[in-house]
Amino acid sequence: MDGDPQRFDVIVVGARCAGSPLATMLARRGLHVCLLDRASFPSDSLSTHLIQPCGVQVLERLGLLDRMLAAGAARIHRFTLVSDGVRIEADVEEEDFGAPSICLRRVRSDHLLVEAAAAAGAEVHTGAGVTELLWEGRRVAGVRTREGAFRARLVVGADGRASTVARLAGSREYRIEPGGRLFSWAYFEGVAEDEGRLRLGKVGETAYLSCPTDSGLFLAGVCPPMAARDVFVADREGGFDAGIEAWPELAMLVGGARRVGPIRVLADWNGFMREATGPGWVLLGDAGHFKDPTPAQGMSDALRQAERLAAAIAASPGDPALLDRALRRWWRWRDGDAHEMYGFATDIGSDESGLLSQELLRRLAAEKNGGEQLLRLLNHELLPAELFTLRRVGRAIGGIVRDQPRRIPAVTREIGFELRKEARRTWQHRRPRRLFRRGTRAAAT
Repeated sequence: MDGDPQRFDVIVVGARCAGSPLATMLARRGLHVCLLDRASFPSDSLSTHLIQPCGVQVLERLGLLDRMLAAGAARIHRFTLVSDGVRIEADVEEEDFGAPSICLRRVRSDHLLVEAAAAAGAEVHTGAGVTELLWEGRRVAGVRTREGAFRARLVVGADGRASTVARLAGSREYRIEPGGRLFSWAYFEGVAEDEGRLRLGKVGETAYLSCPTDSGLFLAGVCPPMAARDVFVADREGGFDAGIEAWPELAMLVGGARRVGPIRVLADWNGFMREATGPGWVLLGDAGHFKDPTPAQGMSDALRQAERLAAAIAASPGDPALLDRALRRWWRWRDGDAHEMYGFATDIGSDESGLLSQELLRRLAAEKNGGEQLLRLLNHELLPAELFTLRRVGRAIGGIVRDQPRRIPAVTREIGFELRKEARRTWQHRRPRRLFRRGTRAAAT
């Protein structure tokens, strides 16, 4: 194959929840697409498995929602947030959100997405890890795998946090955030949970996520602070069981159930954004942007990003300069879209629970539609700044000063810390402009 490489319009490296939908969208637009993945499917992946309604709407537009539901995806009808005594409840009304929220294990959902890409006309090669990028001057022009060489006018890296395409293209990271928690989860069968409830919890220093998924299984996640990583990893079963017991509500749910399979652990990670594009390449999904998994945004983000990226690629057929400009515009959109949610995910994934943040949640819980507003934030309908407005923050501070005057020094320090943190994030958000300019110069060269 090396003597006469196969040629495509687009090569997509990574065939999971970002790459396969993109390949499907491009193939349906008439582009000649090659989809590569080092794994063979069905294949499991580390994930919360949850797709927010905004992501499910993309699946619906692709005609794949019914297949996901037929495969056993659990519909999420109710939502509970518990944070050290504060409890927020909400119903997830499909009519109000435009689609259900669903939970389907990646071993099933990714396989369905790969099959859809193949049915749309993409040429799929599994068990084909990329070992090298092919270059024409300073422009990426294809990839080399164990099967041989493939050439295309664009290579898309949708190959996850440890992206080979990002590494070989020299994509730089920015807005790096250290991981605040270790994530561990397991599946249980026999859980008497028939209401389709997603639970996000925080008890002491440990965070939690639980919900039903396919095949009659129930997903339970225990997320201790990263400072406890070494102790937890040394005895993951003991640490996981102790974590379950620390939240009585979750312990009661899984108490009579049987754990199925091993306890999965994500113990070494950090949040980041990467340069999203350069001449002949672009990064999609976790390859270009990874944040704390606590608010379960990754799959929905991948689907939403893929839809925007497919439109950008298809609008620039055959003209490298037009394509490069379209991809840089998409990069700016991605960073703008992710900016506030990235910081919000980092904050709620932190093991720090400040007095002010707890007071904000307590007041939100007291509002008639507080739970619905929080769901709309998770569904990208509200920005964090639109939910936790200056007016709400001011009232929360006033309540603390009035009811807990002894805590005034503590809340003053917390306010100062939050202001410095937001100033740093604003500066980091603006800083990539020079990266955009660098990409422009590289494309012109």
